[in-house]
Amino acid sequence: MSKNTPKTELLYLKSKPIDHLSLTDGISLMIKEQKNAALEVKRSIKSIEHTIEAIYKHLTLNSKGRLIYVGAGTSARIGVQDGVELFPTFNWPKERLDFIIAGGINALLNAIENAEDNKYSAEKIVEDKMVFHEDVVIGLAASGNTPFTCKVLEKAQNRNALTIAISNNPNGEILKYGDHKIVLNTKAEVIAGSTRLKAGTAQKICLNVISSMVMVKLGRVKNGVMNEMVPTNEKLRIRKKKLINFIN
Repeated sequence: MSKNTPKTELLYLKSKPIDHLSLTDGISLMIKEQKNAALEVKRSIKSIEHTIEAIYKHLTLNSKGRLIYVGAGTSARIGVQDGVELFPTFNWPKERLDFIIAGGINALLNAIENAEDNKYSAEKIVEDKMVFHEDVVIGLAASGNTPFTCKVLEKAQNRNALTIAISNNPNGEILKYGDHKIVLNTKAEVIAGSTRLKAGTAQKICLNVISSMVMVKLGRVKNGVMNEMVPTNEKLRIRKKKLINFIN
């Protein structure tokens, strides 16, 4: 492999290939590497803290500003998973949330050919969604070099939005376009190049921490309880009644 190959795409050399291991050993190895993903997030705690503070200040100063998640493939799906929970969990306004996904909504369920390489589409979506200075744009890329995601962040930065670049590659191109940069250096996967594994786990943990702590700072958690929770079904209506006792 080239010396410029992202670490996320290198061969895993800390053990025999996973398909040469027993089932028990293979499971144990995967669990160990998932734990390592969490440790990589912890190593970036200062960058994450600065990012949370910046997002909080930006959203406080810009009452119509949106949180916009950007990604392709697994990274897009992880971004959507985090973002869609903000309304029911914290009553974050739906009009202040958006997603820019390589290949569009269909790409959440299907691989869309060449979508992650389409820079023209990236530029057009930024214009169509009218990304501007009030917005916060969070770009995720395991390789750090996804052309679509890099171009979205570049255009958003040019429009003076607050840009957050999250890369699992310390040398990722996307880091050039982040006002705040977070590196989750998860390195080689036990199945080479399959960044749905620990790279994805690290991204998910990182987004959980960022979005949750931003909402805490915005006052949408009280005494450790989701005081703004939106009860969208009977289970949640019962839960909300119980939680009120902890809030008051």
